[in-house]
Amino acid sequence: MWRLRIGDHRTKNDPYIFSTNNHVGRQIWEFDPDADSPEELAEVEAARLNYFNNRFNVKNSSDLIWQIQFLREKKFKQTIPQVKVDDHGEEITLETATAALRRAVHIFSALQSSHGHWPADNSGPLFYNTPFVICLYVTGYLNSVLSSEHRKEMLRYTYNHQNEDGGWGLHVEGHSTMFGTVFNYICMRLLGEGSDGCENNACARARKWILDRGGAMGVTSWGKTWLSILGVYEWSGCNPMPPEFWKFPSLFPINPGSMFCYCRLTYMPMSYLYGKRFVGPMTPLILQLREEIYTQPYNEINWSKLRHYCAKEDVFFPHTPVQNLLWDTLYYVVEPIFNRWPFKKLRDKSLKVAMKHINYEDEASRYITIGCVEKPLNMLSCWVEDPNSDYFKKHLARITEYFWVGEDGLRVQSFGSQTWDCALAVQALLACNLTDEIGPILMKAHDFLKNSQVTDNPQGDFRSMFRHISKGGWTFSNKDHGWPVSDCSSESFLCCLHLSTMPPEIVGEKMDPERFYDAANFMLSIQSKSGGITGWEPAGAPSWIELLNPIEFLDEVIIEHDYVECTASALKAMTLFQKLHPKHRKNEVNNFIINAVKFIEDLQKPDGSWYGRWGVCFIYSTWWAISGLVAAEKTYSNCLPVRKATDFLLNIQCGDGGWGESYLSCPNKKYVPLEGNRSNIVQTAWATMALIHAGQMERDPTPLHRAAKLMINSQLVNGDFPQQEIGGVFFGNCMLHYASYRNIFPIWALAEYRSKISVAF
Repeated sequence: MWRLRIGDHRTKNDPYIFSTNNHVGRQIWEFDPDADSPEELAEVEAARLNYFNNRFNVKNSSDLIWQIQFLREKKFKQTIPQVKVDDHGEEITLETATAALRRAVHIFSALQSSHGHWPADNSGPLFYNTPFVICLYVTGYLNSVLSSEHRKEMLRYTYNHQNEDGGWGLHVEGHSTMFGTVFNYICMRLLGEGSDGCENNACARARKWILDRGGAMGVTSWGKTWLSILGVYEWSGCNPMPPEFWKFPSLFPINPGSMFCYCRLTYMPMSYLYGKRFVGPMTPLILQLREEIYTQPYNEINWSKLRHYCAKEDVFFPHTPVQNLLWDTLYYVVEPIFNRWPFKKLRDKSLKVAMKHINYEDEASRYITIGCVEKPLNMLSCWVEDPNSDYFKKHLARITEYFWVGEDGLRVQSFGSQTWDCALAVQALLACNLTDEIGPILMKAHDFLKNSQVTDNPQGDFRSMFRHISKGGWTFSNKDHGWPVSDCSSESFLCCLHLSTMPPEIVGEKMDPERFYDAANFMLSIQSKSGGITGWEPAGAPSWIELLNPIEFLDEVIIEHDYVECTASALKAMTLFQKLHPKHRKNEVNNFIINAVKFIEDLQKPDGSWYGRWGVCFIYSTWWAISGLVAAEKTYSNCLPVRKATDFLLNIQCGDGGWGESYLSCPNKKYVPLEGNRSNIVQTAWATMALIHAGQMERDPTPLHRAAKLMINSQLVNGDFPQQEIGGVFFGNCMLHYASYRNIFPIWALAEYRSKISVAF
């Protein structure tokens, strides 16, 4: 039986794992053969079967395996009777709304971990698993890290997310792509499946999809890199990634410090492996794969002609002629020079510089790295440098922390959304006004947030390593990760501010004032001249650099940008901070708020919406924008953008009273409703809260009554809410599944709604 372990499990005698806060928020899955209970196993198998039978209708996991474990461990029973609102004009009473809310809070409270956060899946992209498998295969650790149970569940995940046409998408809801299909085909083969084996003939169907579309030479640039590492593609078919770039001075318009951190930290190890032209061991399986995924003999392929080629199914950001000219110049002119004496000495020095930066980032993140794309690249680079090094062993010790098990199988997740989910959950619970019932829950969550704040800047001369301050912020996952994110910081900051006003005997001791000041200082440091807030580091690079984006399937990923959602989140936190701590950097905080408001107002679309960068999509960002503006005392009566946003939401309300937006809004950059104009519970919650904040209950509550009815009637027997369409996105085209959203946001919206009708009653 799979078990989710929280905290320092199996770390005390491991010299290669270390922590800044005793592993608060650490999550690791372990297969325990002695933990089987017939009743629990039957429940798990029923969840797996239900997912399999409905996998083409609801493609996102409900994340039930750990929930089954936790609810059984806590002997949870839903004792509050289920309520429904009939379709014949029945009004929602305060009692009905309260019962639905308390049922949801009851089960959600039982799902809190011993550390105070709520564990949850945070995955969705279908290219995450394969680099980990390739890394372990190449280094010879595949069988020692991935037990038979790991491989079984990883294969289950792969089978479950194969599209009906035989391919795999960029993410679980996406159309089939060459990148997704080649990666998942190779993953199955490396995990031991035969070329014509697998459940439901998965390998043969995938291979047919690949060959019918010209073969694996059409894979994206990231795919080309990993296939070259594995030995089933040639480095000569890749565009150059010269490690000399890491020596560029800051005076250059394009330099490492001007890059977006995720882009920088992805291409750093890629450039190291490219500079080494590293290729893994040539095994019989690798030779077989060379024959299986191409439409012509491997040795007859003209690799250099494939550098710019990408299958049409995969292209979201097409390369420009100027960009291709740059790559050609590097390929035909620069690279031959750096690979000959005496310039090869510069290449060797540049490789050492790249490795120095890799080692620095590994240490700064306790070998977690910034994310799952970078983890196997850094880990492999350390092995290539020295297979017996402590650097590699420290990587190996933390690799399983990226694994997550759901009823659809085992996947690599982004790393974890512990802090983000906890901060949102606390606000949802505070809105319930049920403190007498959930005081201990709030206290544990408060402790988690306090323990998760980053309390130091990166070590040493961090600015020379292209790092920004981190002290005072919060990461997406846990403190050990070390990379603060603006919205995670803002929401955690906001929670701690709210909780500081409440009785300590109920919610625990408030944070020290200096730590609040640290949080405010971090927020002030990442506001741009535009008034907007970035995600990780200050913006400043010229926007034309994005024209050089080499990643065909992502957008706006080369430099930092300002985001409406991050700005609105910061605005909420800083307005409350200003009220509670009015003397700290008074003028700067006041200007921060004024400029943030202007940024949000200026980015509104003509139809009244805002484009969402981190959630789907216009509904998500519009909720954030309204909540931020209202926090800054902008209202329906005194702010035209709030009125326009209200009209936008009312105009797209579905016939059943809810709201539903397709993920296609993100790549298309225009509002696209869900097929059949159906509603989505989470998006309904976002829209409901936005309208409540905009004063809709006082003008005409009918749209909100209809939305609340839909949420109440959608509630499941145990108090949970159904899993529906995917809710997160990054870089315009890749979707991310936040499993906890279906719990947090309906609770939050029903709490806001109940607070309004309680006044009426």
